[in-house]
Amino acid sequence: MSEPALTSLVGGRRRDGDEVVADINPAAPDERVATVSLATPELAAEAVEAAALASAPWRETTPPARGEVLRHAADLVDERADAIGRDLAREEGKTLAEAIGETRRAAAILRYYAGQTLEPDGETYPSHSPLTFLYARREPLGVVAAITPWNFPIAIPAWKIAPAIAFGNTVVWKPAEIVPLTSTHFATALFDAGLPDGVLNLVLGRGSVVGDTLVAHDRVDAVTFTGSNPVGRALQLKATEAGKKVQLELGGKNPAVVLADADLELAADQVARGAFLSAGQKCTATSRVIVEQPVFEELGERVAALARSWPLGDPLDETTKVGPLSSQSQLDTVSGYLDLAESEAARVLAGGGRPNSDGYFVEPTVLADLPANSRVVREEIFGPVAALLPASSYEEAVALANDTPFGLTAALFTRDLGKALRFAREIRAGVVKVNQESAGLEFQAPFGGMRGSSSGSREQGKVARDFFTQWKTVYLDA
Repeated sequence: MSEPALTSLVGGRRRDGDEVVADINPAAPDERVATVSLATPELAAEAVEAAALASAPWRETTPPARGEVLRHAADLVDERADAIGRDLAREEGKTLAEAIGETRRAAAILRYYAGQTLEPDGETYPSHSPLTFLYARREPLGVVAAITPWNFPIAIPAWKIAPAIAFGNTVVWKPAEIVPLTSTHFATALFDAGLPDGVLNLVLGRGSVVGDTLVAHDRVDAVTFTGSNPVGRALQLKATEAGKKVQLELGGKNPAVVLADADLELAADQVARGAFLSAGQKCTATSRVIVEQPVFEELGERVAALARSWPLGDPLDETTKVGPLSSQSQLDTVSGYLDLAESEAARVLAGGGRPNSDGYFVEPTVLADLPANSRVVREEIFGPVAALLPASSYEEAVALANDTPFGLTAALFTRDLGKALRFAREIRAGVVKVNQESAGLEFQAPFGGMRGSSSGSREQGKVARDFFTQWKTVYLDA
């Protein structure tokens, strides 16, 4: 059976670009999953214009009616979860179980924001005048450009697009270039659910080609972006110069602090999950493991034993625990950090190898004895690599955990409730997990980082309304 030929979807119509490329399977790069016609800047501009044209009728659509479209789309995503998950695993590389789970999570996010369309959208205030009815309500921004990454190719788009359209905005969506099939599945579910033409426009193109158009176009009112720090900060500068509202979710170098009193079996399992699932390709992944000295060696060996025992291989094989990295460039990046660790005489407790395979595989890796200022310790690797650092006390562990330009998530493992509460106060991270892996989020709660991990805004939960709407205050005298 021939692979699907994918195009952008603008104003409800399929639109070809000017270059056709292959969408490949990172576990077997000779296998094409689909072909993709890449959008031009001109096509991206047309997508913005289509969103602008659809904006007025969509904002006038009642919120409950918008919610019904999202609810129907959620049902369709659930019905198609096995097929979507299989294609997601084939083009992105995460295991089939993770891919189907992510797809069902996207459906749950759609349902959540369908429910949010029935929530209050304003407030009333007492006026000093007895004749004045004083109220304020939230209204949509207009056209939102959503730029999403490849590592969660359906969940992250869901948590951006669902609230955007639930609250009355129209969207131009540019997903990462290497996940066009999953993106097309998600957009198709929304269209099949009855989303009007132009409310969502899918632009399949390279960020270097169409990104400036989406960020700088005068009909775009806001930009929401998840991705790397250099790209995000450059985007922020361009968008804010043009007067647009900007939301960034960027990188992390997330610590897991393991104290001497911790349940080490639990800690090792959760650290391994945070470091190695999805091949470590999560902004919330555990990449620094800071361990009190009395349990440093035991915890290291426990994590290493799990790393050695987790099968690495084809993501469609039900026995596989860790799939490939997503691309050749990602393999080159992670391999470069492993070479650097070797040059710095790191002690390799597990992994460190690149199997003799055509796929983009890296073994789950546990490193120790690296200096605290090593680039391996300080920079985001985005691969299945965990670096262990010793700490002489709780205070030193927290100081090491905070010694980073990032501040996305952090985990603590302890049986001491007092230290858990103290850690929650003292750690500089937007999400704190106690006796849980640093990755893994619930969509009803706010998500976002501090410092270099964020622009300061928050996603998911009810707080999503804060970004995708603006206040209007009305003084009404009868």
